[in-house]
Amino acid sequence: MRIALFTETFYPKVDGIVTRLCRTVEQLQRAGDRVLVFSPDYGITEYKGAEVYGVTGYPLPLYPELKLAFPTPSIRRKLEAFNPDLIHVVNPAVLGVGGIYYAKSLKIPLVASYHTHLPKYLQHYGLGMLEPLLWELLKAAHNQAELNLCTSMAMVEELRNHDIERVDLWQRGVDTELFQPHLASREMRDRLSQGNPDSPLLLYVGRLGAEKEIDRIKPVLEAIPHARLALVGDGPTRQQLEQHFAGTPTHFVGYLHGEELASAFASADAFIFPSRTETLGLVLLEAMAAGCPVVAAARGGILDIVTDGVNGYLFDPDDENGAIAATQRLLANQIERQSLRQNARKEAEQWGWQAATAQLRRYYQTILESGSLPLAA
Repeated sequence: MRIALFTETFYPKVDGIVTRLCRTVEQLQRAGDRVLVFSPDYGITEYKGAEVYGVTGYPLPLYPELKLAFPTPSIRRKLEAFNPDLIHVVNPAVLGVGGIYYAKSLKIPLVASYHTHLPKYLQHYGLGMLEPLLWELLKAAHNQAELNLCTSMAMVEELRNHDIERVDLWQRGVDTELFQPHLASREMRDRLSQGNPDSPLLLYVGRLGAEKEIDRIKPVLEAIPHARLALVGDGPTRQQLEQHFAGTPTHFVGYLHGEELASAFASADAFIFPSRTETLGLVLLEAMAAGCPVVAAARGGILDIVTDGVNGYLFDPDDENGAIAATQRLLANQIERQSLRQNARKEAEQWGWQAATAQLRRYYQTILESGSLPLAA
């Protein structure tokens, strides 16, 4: 198959969406497919054998790490030369809307996928009044597609409830070869805890953005004697968070990659994730693959991954003491914590990238063969 992939973000940016797209491109190329990626220009022209066509982009005012790239006539010429069998748009917003337009004008089958819960992000940036309008725009875009994919059943239901049609599940995936429990090390604990490896070590990995509600970890940290917190990642609210956590034993680590990141997960006592806006929460699966027990808000796609008391702990994010109680419970019982680590790893082992991409290829092939797709009830 020849697949044109339109995305509003791509490598070398670091986040869960980019991780999924990179692994998917890699697996598609391994399967013998040809992939052409259209993304804002991040300075690369190739990824794992797939051509990357960078479109000039401009930093998003509220989120400078992201670029807005507007469709140009050169995209049409590039598409016609590539002659794709199918177009897949990821989180259509600006560049992706161009992908939808070209799919329709060139009569190419269209798949769309939903990875970022943008309507719920708005309230964290003071724009909550725009949520109904954004749902209407999303509906208009996604209902152009032959198939809309979500990465959790919670988001499948959410889109269906907002009258988005032809919605189905794209199963989760995680790199279980990279993220492994045996990578735990005292050296990494020492680094993350700033020289206090024997103290309880709480970990957050991900974007430092308002929608992640990282500020809600502070009461958890303060409630646990001698606990240390490591925040791995970066983002637009880092400066505000540094002020918020001033005077606490919090280490802003910055980005970690590859085996260093895997070791960070494996070396922590608990992974704290207060976000209520996750469509899946890939970082949770990475933590679980590394055998790190998770304490997460019982919202959105997280409910597809974490089973309370089995492979992690869930808490009600509307309860001010919920995250504190769940974390204290986790740290209080070493035997139970070890059981959670083992069960977390077992859960993650079910979800390799090869299987997730094989499922995606079946969706593609069914659309190309029949022009329609029988969806699950």
